[in-house]
Amino acid sequence: MEKSIDQNGRSYSRFWFIFTLLVGTFTMSISQSSLSTAYPTLMRAFGISASTVQWLTTGFMLVMCVSMPISPWMLNNLNFKTMFMGALGLFDLGSLMIILTPPSWGVSGFWFMMIGRALEAFAVGVLFPSYQSVLLEITPKEKRGTVMGVAGLVMGSALACGPIVSGIVLKFFTWKGLFILFMVVITVIIFMAGSGLIRDVMTRHTSSLDWLSVILSVGLIGIMDVVNQAGKQNVNWTFNGLLLLVSVLAVAAFCYRQLHLDQPLLELRVLKTFNYDLAILLTSISYIALIVTTIIFPLFYQGVLGVSPFVSGMALVPGAVLLSLLNPLTGSLADKIGFKPTMIVGMVMIITGWVAGLCLLDRRSLLIMILCAMVIEGGNAFVMMPAVTLGANALPNDLVPHGTAVITTVRQVLGSAGVAVSTIVLTTGTANALRRGSTHLTAALHGYHLVFSMLVVVEIIGLILALMLKNVQKKNTK
Repeated sequence: MEKSIDQNGRSYSRFWFIFTLLVGTFTMSISQSSLSTAYPTLMRAFGISASTVQWLTTGFMLVMCVSMPISPWMLNNLNFKTMFMGALGLFDLGSLMIILTPPSWGVSGFWFMMIGRALEAFAVGVLFPSYQSVLLEITPKEKRGTVMGVAGLVMGSALACGPIVSGIVLKFFTWKGLFILFMVVITVIIFMAGSGLIRDVMTRHTSSLDWLSVILSVGLIGIMDVVNQAGKQNVNWTFNGLLLLVSVLAVAAFCYRQLHLDQPLLELRVLKTFNYDLAILLTSISYIALIVTTIIFPLFYQGVLGVSPFVSGMALVPGAVLLSLLNPLTGSLADKIGFKPTMIVGMVMIITGWVAGLCLLDRRSLLIMILCAMVIEGGNAFVMMPAVTLGANALPNDLVPHGTAVITTVRQVLGSAGVAVSTIVLTTGTANALRRGSTHLTAALHGYHLVFSMLVVVEIIGLILALMLKNVQKKNTK
């Protein structure tokens, strides 16, 4: 078993380090997409509306976006073992708050539950860029594609597995069983990390935390909140327009400040590297395809095909399995033939999946749509994590933590925007068709046709970007 040396000069098993790191991050990642299946149950339990219960996911993503830019500072200033176990402990605390929330508290109980959800989100937001930075740090460049392919299991597979896991748990247990499951696994990982499987492996470059940058980064929350309001009824657009303006100015001031500080919270100068910029866009575009698939396809299964939530969750299993199998293989492929041809193959697969779905929507076949989802998710394995690795390889080692934080933050923002825009297109297209006198089925199919058409255009843009990459095929080593 391969041994490495930590910052204290002691040897450790890199296999068990990576295993513990990925299992912990995988479990925390599942929580991001697992609650959509539980919405109806939670609405009944707390007596809340659909727009309120969505904050469990929306609020989670908003808090994640603010904590992600802080992760490079934490990696540079804290012992990694302490940071990792602290994030896991914070996640456990948030889960415990949710488990102990009595439904009899009604709306007040729900917002108490949201505090726990925010703690979970902060922990996930800190750890998501960090685990990628750490893996890149401890892995030689020529092996990064393979290792990050395995890491893709966390990002891609966990996102796809979230609705599946929640569907199974909710079939046999109450909604609290979902958080109990998360808490049990994370507690086991804390003990594993504390036993010495996780070590301090990052070189520290101490600096003071720029609190003004942290405050300005909250503008991301405002932007994403306004995006999520679009398409909803009875929205106060005077307030939201003002919020959007203030938020955009705050983010602009954040970017300006990072470019003029000697020790910025987030090093945005990484954006001066061409391949890195393309890597950001490619990983984001593939992430949009993946996250929209995990949300729009189950809606189609339930709303058009009339299957149960459990069946719609199980229909995501084949795509998730294929994604899980391909992630390690595509990373190894990128090491062997280069990142550009690997990502071109992935973008062609993603486009093929959406085009096939667009052409075959009217068949209303569960099997056909499962196959389309498999092609999309399989293509994602060729793009998302190879793009992260390509971006990291284009940067000096000391900028890798900042590079992964920027990629992860932008990917999260664009992914959330992709879901919001897809939902708006679906609801608006369906509503317009109904007003023209179409039946509910015809109107729904029209809405899905518009969503699939939009995703085809987005992914074609991704293919063009992949073709623009400067090929960085791995050089042969003796």
